[in-house]
Amino acid sequence: CLDAVSSTLQGQRKKSPPIRMFLGEMASLEAILKTQTVRVPKPIKAVELPGDNTVLVMEHLEMKRLNRHSALLGAQLADLHLHNQQLREKMKKKGSTVGKGQGQMEVQFVDQFGFHTVTCCGYLPQVNNWCSDWVSFFARQRIQPQMDLIERSLGNRKARELWAQLQLKIPSFFCGVEIIPSLLHGDLWGGNVVEDDSGPIIFDPDSFYGHSEYDLAMTGIFGGFSSSFYSAYHSKIPRAAGFEKRLKLYQLFHCMNHWNNFGSGYRGSFINIMRNLVK
Repeated sequence: CLDAVSSTLQGQRKKSPPIRMFLGEMASLEAILKTQTVRVPKPIKAVELPGDNTVLVMEHLEMKRLNRHSALLGAQLADLHLHNQQLREKMKKKGSTVGKGQGQMEVQFVDQFGFHTVTCCGYLPQVNNWCSDWVSFFARQRIQPQMDLIERSLGNRKARELWAQLQLKIPSFFCGVEIIPSLLHGDLWGGNVVEDDSGPIIFDPDSFYGHSEYDLAMTGIFGGFSSSFYSAYHSKIPRAAGFEKRLKLYQLFHCMNHWNNFGSGYRGSFINIMRNLVK
């Protein structure tokens, strides 16, 4: 059974999303699927149809609201975030490259931050150029493009002033923290997690290799995740020093992204987070 999914671009006249958006989602689903850690619907094909329509065809799953499998989702999300690190450890033990081949694993260890294709968070394309330094990647390829959009469309002076102060402080939030690239969902809010009788399911990803804490930041913005989810997650990946401040930094990106996607209703949250981080 196949499920064809199409959506409407925000603020435009019933125009189908560009196929680039669905190709990025397909690549994200395929990357998560290969880890065999947390379940996603299997993507089949992104299709351009007559009449300027685009659909993503994927496996049909009987989804219902996440409830009894919340703790399992926390454990499986941690497994997803640890998967690349475990590949590195296995590669070191074997003393050779981990890649697809006889007696080897299908997924290769990734030693940089980024992704092999453009993805979209909301309707906005995300820069995913490979970078060896996480702080540089996050500041230049996540926050700065959002700031550029805000300045071009709104010219917000307060936002510009706060960003000028904050970008000088960002490196201090990561002192003493080793960050090994983790494959992320990228847009992990409550509307993108469900379950069926067999366990949890995540979908609609905006994947890239980044800091595992980045996914947790989004879970805290709109709620929908139980204490059992976080307990199960942190039993495998404990909180590192400075966790709460970095969580706010990552939530800042999502507030900016929502501002640029959906309008200035998110401006207040964005300004408040910026003010707290620059203190």
